Parts: sequence; structure tokens; C-alpha cells
Amino acid sequence: MGLLTFKKGVHPNDRKHLSMHKAIQDLLPKGNLVFPMLQHIGAPCEPLVKKGDLVLMGQKIGESKAFVSAPIYSSVSGTVKDVAPRLHSNGTMVLSVIIENDDTYKEIPTMVPHSNYEKLSKDELVAIIKEAGIVGMGGAGFPTHIKLTPPADKIIHSIIINAAECEPYLTCDHRMMLEKSKEIVLGLKIILQMFPGVSGYIGIENNKPDAIEAMKKACENLSNVEVTPLKTKYPQGAEKQLIYAITGREVPSGKLPADVGCIVQNVDTVFEIYNAVVNGKPLTERVLTVTGEAIKEPLNLRVKFGTSIEEVIAAAGGFKEDPVKVISGGPLMGTTLSSLDIPVMKGTSGVLCLTKEQAKLEEESSCIRCGKCMDACPMFLNPTKLNSLVLRGEYEQFEKIHGMDCIECACCSYVCPAKRHLTQTCREGKRTININRRKK
Repeated sequence: MGLLTFKKGVHPNDRKHLSMHKAIQDLLPKGNLVFPMLQHIGAPCEPLVKKGDLVLMGQKIGESKAFVSAPIYSSVSGTVKDVAPRLHSNGTMVLSVIIENDDTYKEIPTMVPHSNYEKLSKDELVAIIKEAGIVGMGGAGFPTHIKLTPPADKIIHSIIINAAECEPYLTCDHRMMLEKSKEIVLGLKIILQMFPGVSGYIGIENNKPDAIEAMKKACENLSNVEVTPLKTKYPQGAEKQLIYAITGREVPSGKLPADVGCIVQNVDTVFEIYNAVVNGKPLTERVLTVTGEAIKEPLNLRVKFGTSIEEVIAAAGGFKEDPVKVISGGPLMGTTLSSLDIPVMKGTSGVLCLTKEQAKLEEESSCIRCGKCMDACPMFLNPTKLNSLVLRGEYEQFEKIHGMDCIECACCSYVCPAKRHLTQTCREGKRTININRRKK
């Protein structure tokens, strides 16, 4: 029997060798830290502090009463220098809390450790996870407590840990599995406790054999958890593709994983669940990969939120040659940055610095009707048709042919010989439709 996988997709050079053998290092920030009040899908937080306030590490500095949101905590102790709009990785100005680090890292115990978490109810565990500000750490940023509270009519059969890390260059999840395997498995046990009788799966691409072995060893006493090697293929780590690969179930158009009995959590998210419940720690930092051919010393760093991308790059030795593109995340689903004066946030899985040779910036030309985009699309869409509809402003037709199902994986753009901006136009089409829906 072959390795589990999904239909279609692409096989890019993963370029993970640059950082996969680099153990996680801690980075302590030097300059002011910037905390955008929007680091998740949902309503932005309202600042809980004002200019001149003294704050401690682990102190809550942003919160929203909205259901879909997640609180924000300070990762350092110091003084609030300002509360003002600052540049966000999405290219917009977002209200942010700016804190001058006093370098003492004096901590405030805002949450209670629970080494006896087995005695906690599901509601108590969800409340802890919500209070900790945990969101999807793979980049999506969806509040975790909402995923863990599916509607009552949705019967959950499978908890799937997304450890595929299919995005080229990124190795932070790989390193977490090697260095924090026991803690990750404890996080999974906490989730399984919320859903008695379900099965747990840890899906890892087969280009990480050491991580597969480390997680198998950490799970050896758990009869309800299976470590599942997956074929190395992009986008293996997309939720719907991962569910199909592991369970054979297809998530219908417009539906969610819970509709087919699944909950999917990123491997780093599961670690943070452990950290919040067992250690009583809110989410204030994350591991990310600093890599690319333009970086002197690619590595994996544990970085406090609010640290500037410029500081992160400096920690990796700076540039060995000027990059033509700096990306937050990976090359296919990441966001190109217009400035290095942007903070690390909950969803910052990597900082990728590409040379001209690797970026391969080419002018787009007319579609040659080769059909390669359709052959690659894991959602079975017609990317070139969607592209033309957006360019003509025909958003109603875009919706009719399931354009909103696009997962923005960039498989279509990757294989397009005409270098059409297929993913970008689909993203713009979805954004416009969502804006119009909110107006209505």
C-alpha cells in the first residue's frame, strides 16, 4: 500500500535542507515591540492599556467581546509608548500597542497551571484555551476554542494533527516535533479528553522520517493515536486535503471539517494547548523559520510576539545578498512584505528571503489554454476561468462556479507556463465578495 495522499497537487522543491537540522534558538528582542490588535480571523481586539502604562510579561493588553476573536498578551515587561496604527503584514494600518522593552521580563501569573488536567471538564478546558489567546499557528489564525466547540449536531470521529508542513522552506513544525514531541502528545491527549471515544491521527509527510519516529515514540503508550506518514506533496497540509488523505472523507463545498466528523489542529497549536493548560501560559511567542537563499545563516527561532522582522533577520546573520522578495510564511501561501518594520505575530510561521534566481519574477502573458492549472488544483476548480471572471468583475458567476472554494494554495500559479496571477485574482475575488456580503 502506498503512502496516503490527496488528489492532484504539485511537487515543488521543498528547500528544507537550509534549516531542517538547525535546533530551535531563543531570540530576546532589543527594540520596541509592536502588538497589532488583529492577529486572528475575526473581530480585532480593543486595547486594554494606554500610553504611559507599565505592563508585565503575560499581561493581557487586548481583548474583544466578539465570539470570533482571541485576546492578546504582552510578551515582555515595559512601558506602553503609544497606542496607534502601525503597518501590518497584510499591508494595512492596524491599531497597535507599542511597548518599550525594559529587558527584565518580569512576569505576571495571569493563568493557573493544571497538572491534573484529567479532572477538568471540556468547558473548563475550552475556557482555558480561549483565555490563552490560542489560534491556528499554521498561519490561518482561526481561534482554536471555536474549532473545539463544534455544533451539537456534529459528531466528531477524528482529531487530526496537521504536522505535514508541506510549504517549501519552512521547518519550524519539524523542529518542534523533534524537540517537543512529548509536550505535543500531551496537548493531543487534552483534546482527546474533550471528545471521548474519538481517534487521534498525526499526519507527517515522509520527507521528515526523524519526526515520524520521534512522534511514534512519544505516542507508543496511546492506543487511540496513530502517527500517519503521508506522501510528500503540496498542499498536503491543507485541511480538506489532509482529511481526505487520512480518512478518505471529502468535505463538501461550503462545508467545514466538523461536517465530516473531523477537527484539524496544527502541531504548534497543539503544543500551545499543552502550554496553556499544564503550564498556565498564555500565547506570547512562537517558533518560526528564518530562511531563503538571501539569508546568511538560516535557522529556527523562538520569537516573542511584537519583535520586528528586521530583528529576526539580523539574528540569522542578515542578508548575504539583497533579497528581491521577503515573505511572511512560505513561498506559496505566504504574504510578501513591503517593509521589514513589521512585527512577528501569532501566524508568522516563517520569514523567507528570496534571491532573484529563486524568486523567478517573470511577466505574465496570455493564457495558452494548456489546462495545467486545472490538473494541479486540489479543489477541482478551473483557475483560468475564475481569473477571467474576476478581471471582468463578474463576481456572481465566480461564486456559481465555486470560486469561494479556492484555498489560495497557489498550485495553479506554480504550474502556469504563462505566469498568470491566478491565485492573486482568486484571492481578490473572494475578498470582494466577502466585503459585499458584509455590506448587505
